Amino acid sequence: MQEHNITPNSLSDKDGSKDTNLTTITPKFELDKIGIGSDEIKSEAEQLLRQGIEAKESKGLFTVKTASRWIEQAKTRPIPQMLFGEFWFEGELCILFADTNLGKSILAVQIGNSISRGEQIRGFNLETTKQPILYFDFELSDKQFENRYSIKFEQHYKFDNNFIRVEINPDASIPENQTFEDYLNHSLELSITETGAKVLIIDNLTYLKNETEKARDALPLMKHLKSLKNKYGLSILALAHTPKRDLSKPITRNDLQGSKMLINFCDSSFSIGESHSDKNLRYLKQIKQRNTEQIYDAENVCVCQIDKPLNFLLFEFVNFGKEWEHLRQHTEKDKESLNEKVSELKQQGRSLREIGDALGISHMKVSRILKDCNTL
Repeated sequence: MQEHNITPNSLSDKDGSKDTNLTTITPKFELDKIGIGSDEIKSEAEQLLRQGIEAKESKGLFTVKTASRWIEQAKTRPIPQMLFGEFWFEGELCILFADTNLGKSILAVQIGNSISRGEQIRGFNLETTKQPILYFDFELSDKQFENRYSIKFEQHYKFDNNFIRVEINPDASIPENQTFEDYLNHSLELSITETGAKVLIIDNLTYLKNETEKARDALPLMKHLKSLKNKYGLSILALAHTPKRDLSKPITRNDLQGSKMLINFCDSSFSIGESHSDKNLRYLKQIKQRNTEQIYDAENVCVCQIDKPLNFLLFEFVNFGKEWEHLRQHTEKDKESLNEKVSELKQQGRSLREIGDALGISHMKVSRILKDCNTL
């Protein structure tokens, strides 16, 4: 039986003339009438293409791309902004470490307050707008916290509602199938998702893992924090202790508990050092950085004093200096020379703060020197 290939244009009457009642059939879908346009089709096609490329680039544990594709991907991400000068940038897991009683929590609350208000701390740039921050406080009770940010438990400092403080609920019951650490991590993630905060301050790491000085304990902890950071696009400042150290030597990465694993896995790190020239002075030193060059090294530490103007305990920027100036033990001759300079500046009519700024000491030490010299 002979087959006939019939197309719309080949249809005709018996006399060979074309049927005027039949028109050429062309597939035409009026996508705009059902809410689908060419842009949507193009977008869907591009998405499918991207998914295909990403699937091809996934090699088990690794993602394999050309250098050019990595750069193209990076170009779509925002440039990291400063959260606390060059010490801490957006998107970083940063570790602040120091010995006990040097003011880690004081500085951390001050940084969190700065970000929550969108107001920079004098001497340290803030490039982001005001935003919510989660402050996980595993150090102070609510009453101790109140004492720091009030005048004898009255005239309290007014925090912005963007500053969200978190502490452990002692009455919370841990599910039978979870360890304390597992439930802590679950609660940490729940707090992030329900508040929508992108900035976390954890005070301190020791509470998340009991023995961060041991590599086997530090590694899972850092992996968990990095996983949270990447999953939710977080910026994390984690506080950590140092073991007792030789205060005559400069601060190095080896002074951090579990230093090798913690330092290797964090994006940046800085430390608070104690000044032996003045018990009220502290200095900040960069230990690791990725988004900037090292600015605050041993030759240029950032010197601050702890002060409480009115109802807010804080670090107050004084000047820049060299680390060795705060490590060395001053001789009696050095002390006499300092006393003479203080007295001389006081006779010139300088205020206590002006004298302190000029000599690199706190105004409180200036006051003590003048009292000892009976020239206040």
